[in-house]
Amino acid sequence: MLYHLLVPLAAEYSWLNVFRYITFRAALAFFIAFAFVLIVQPLFISFLQRAGMKGQPIRDDGPKTHETKKGTPTMGGLVVVSGVALAVLLLCDLNNTFIWLMLLAMVSFSALGFLDDARKVFFQNPKGVSGPMKLIWQTATSFFIALALFYLGFSTEVHLPFIKDIAINLGLLFIPFVMFVIVGTSNAVNLTDGLDGLAIGPIMTVAVTYAIFAYVGGREDFASYLAIPHVAGAAELTIFLSAVFAAGLGFLWYNTFPAQVFMGDIGALALGGVLGLAAILVKHELVLVIAGGIFVMEAVSVIIQRYYYKLTKKRVFRMAPIHHHFELNGWAEPKIIVRFWIISIVLAFVSLTTLKLR
Repeated sequence: MLYHLLVPLAAEYSWLNVFRYITFRAALAFFIAFAFVLIVQPLFISFLQRAGMKGQPIRDDGPKTHETKKGTPTMGGLVVVSGVALAVLLLCDLNNTFIWLMLLAMVSFSALGFLDDARKVFFQNPKGVSGPMKLIWQTATSFFIALALFYLGFSTEVHLPFIKDIAINLGLLFIPFVMFVIVGTSNAVNLTDGLDGLAIGPIMTVAVTYAIFAYVGGREDFASYLAIPHVAGAAELTIFLSAVFAAGLGFLWYNTFPAQVFMGDIGALALGGVLGLAAILVKHELVLVIAGGIFVMEAVSVIIQRYYYKLTKKRVFRMAPIHHHFELNGWAEPKIIVRFWIISIVLAFVSLTTLKLR
């Protein structure tokens, strides 16, 4: 809104020209989202405590060390999502279709997460919304987004990392591909959100990675020089992803071990969906496997555990997702978290090398 309000005034007040620059608005979005979460989150925590909310229920079959977390306020992701939405609505070009699709994904998935968290908090049911219901909701949202992109004439090509001038045109298969990426990323992030600060660290590193992809891919000169797909309008996503990073950083202040608040599904599902869609929009879909390697590892560990157990009645891991396996092997929670963050940072740098190593 500020963008649309102030840019027309630049003809009279030249200093307002700074709002034309994506880099300036991305920086401003960072500070707005960060300050919002840093200020509002403790107020939200106090509200939950005053309202007598019972907090996050703990799984009976989880690690015994998690008993100390019982009653910790949850749904902190609501503040994160709100901070991102505020910064985006203030500073993005709202004529950009990509921005509205990102907002749609974030709002729809956060609404699903709210229902899931509400069942956990109000009824102390650690399972929340059933898996099939979650999948139906996520599939319907991602199908609408995929269909919109297809009929808007968005490129249905998928480019391979590290390989120049080779792309696979999916045609109509682009629609289920988009759905798989968005739903898969959303659920993978949600699975990762099991320790204090574990999920938000990789969320931030992936957000920064794709903010860079969005900026260079959205500029025709940079895209041509780097021989990467140019996507007109994608640079505006830099602002959105800058806000995601900043809101995550503000949330980490309260979510770091020992957590004062949990993100809940309202944040994990929404931010995961946003990252998956961002990967689609900037045409670096497959790089997400590298940049979001932590999420992939967590999701794959659950899949392996489930199906191996069905076949053999034995377990590969002591517990899945895999961060619980390390817990049960005696790793201290902060050690698991920081080591996963380190891996995520390294994977982010590896992902960025695909811009040049082609």
